[in-house]
Amino acid sequence: MTDHQRPMHASSSDGSELADFALVVRRTIRATPQRLFDAWTQPDRLVQWWGPAGVACLGAQIDLQPGGRYRIGNRLPDGHTLWFVGVFERITPPLELIYSWSIEGAPAQAIPERVTVRFEARGAATDVIVIHERAATATIRDQHTHGWEGCLDGLARWCRVLLRERGLSARARPSSSPPGPPH
Repeated sequence: MTDHQRPMHASSSDGSELADFALVVRRTIRATPQRLFDAWTQPDRLVQWWGPAGVACLGAQIDLQPGGRYRIGNRLPDGHTLWFVGVFERITPPLELIYSWSIEGAPAQAIPERVTVRFEARGAATDVIVIHERAATATIRDQHTHGWEGCLDGLARWCRVLLRERGLSARARPSSSPPGPPH
């Protein structure tokens, strides 16, 4: 589910107004907030699910602390490579991440984009809510919407595979109960 919001306005450092195109993307995923938080913040897990269909995650570097930096590489279907970079503003395990967002090498925006990711427990599942603020244009916001929807699809798929593998490995293990009486 995606909720597009109206443009909000913020002031740049020179006092001029900037439009802030924001978006909210939500997905309910059958996993705990801790599992999802770890999948988002541990590079070896993140590279397994990150990116919409057709995008390959080339690698991830994550310094998970306030003021720490991250860098995530994407190879797009057309062969171009983008590296998303930013700084963690707030980390509340396993409930919330807030970080800046930009494309490495792109001109800096007066006010950097910001991403908030929330993990809200819902019984055996978790609502993952991505709020992406401060996109410069509606076109960029719409590109981010597509990207975040694809990322959450990939995260849900990754969790389903883990759940299936855990179920299969649990069924494949020999029983720890003593054998019954002979027949």
